[in-house]
Amino acid sequence: MDPLWATVAEFWWIGPSVIGAGAAGWFGLRQERAARLRRIELDAARGELKAARRDAASARVALRVARTELARVQAERATGRASNADTAAARKNLERTQREAKAAAATVRVRRAHVDAARTALPAAATDPAALPLARLMAAHDEVTARWMAYETDPARLIAFPAMTDAREPLTAHFLAAQRAARELRPASPQARITATQFTAYRDAVLRETRAFEAAEADAWRRARAAGDMPSTPREGDPDAAAPSALSQWSTAAQGFAQGLAQTVIARSAEVIARASAARAASAPPSPPASADPPPRSDPAAQRDPAPRDPAAQPDRTAQPDRTPGPDRTAPPAQAPSRVWPVPSRTQRPPGS
Repeated sequence: MDPLWATVAEFWWIGPSVIGAGAAGWFGLRQERAARLRRIELDAARGELKAARRDAASARVALRVARTELARVQAERATGRASNADTAAARKNLERTQREAKAAAATVRVRRAHVDAARTALPAAATDPAALPLARLMAAHDEVTARWMAYETDPARLIAFPAMTDAREPLTAHFLAAQRAARELRPASPQARITATQFTAYRDAVLRETRAFEAAEADAWRRARAAGDMPSTPREGDPDAAAPSALSQWSTAAQGFAQGLAQTVIARSAEVIARASAARAASAPPSPPASADPPPRSDPAAQRDPAPRDPAAQPDRTAQPDRTPGPDRTAPPAQAPSRVWPVPSRTQRPPGS
């Protein structure tokens, strides 16, 4: 046999093994990339939480150092080697470090809440690619750009709001700078391979651009109202419409809570009254059946006479009444004939006449 074919027959399994290993590796990399795209927001939140914890630890160390420094200055002041100004400066430094430590602790709590929110919003494996975190962030970036382009391309808006296209305006210049920074950090596509740090930087840049655009837009609308190009009173939904204050939001929430509580109390009270009425009706004794014959009436004369009477003399009340037909009792009784008096006479009449 030819040595070449003998070698192929001996090592034929190498080719399928290499092809299978390559296919498995390609599928593994694809799954790993999809998982990274799904978890990139959660990974970014965890990275921010770690950084916040490091900052909080540094703030606690600085606070201990400030307390020690204040104690040292107070001791030196007792010996006359430090002045009141040194003590005031040390106390002021301690107050500043205390505020920084509290702010760092609050930041840790906020970052922990962000991690919980990102974990809750973690998309499933079969999620639409447009619903992935990076794709949603790029869509939000495109929305801000489209809102700004409406002022650039619409002639009516270009005339009514000239400040939105004037780079000499401070708010517009700030927006354009934030837009430039977000554009530089924008990935090439929603499926691009970026790290959690790059995602965080791009997300923060888009957030700064959005805030700068909203501030510039509200200022442009206020100027247009002052110039008379727009109605003087802002309507709900306008960029310069005042957002509801925290006090009004709290009052609305409290009013809704009070209304709900009152309705719940009324419903529970009605339910308790209904249950009590049902229980009382169930526990009441049954009423005796109504008799066809009316009860015998008591004799007032018998009540006035306490002496016992002869039972034989009393009429038998159990005896049935006489059912023999007789004269109609309802007819009026017959009147007795009137008596005729004799006419007086001078002669004597015999008796009986």
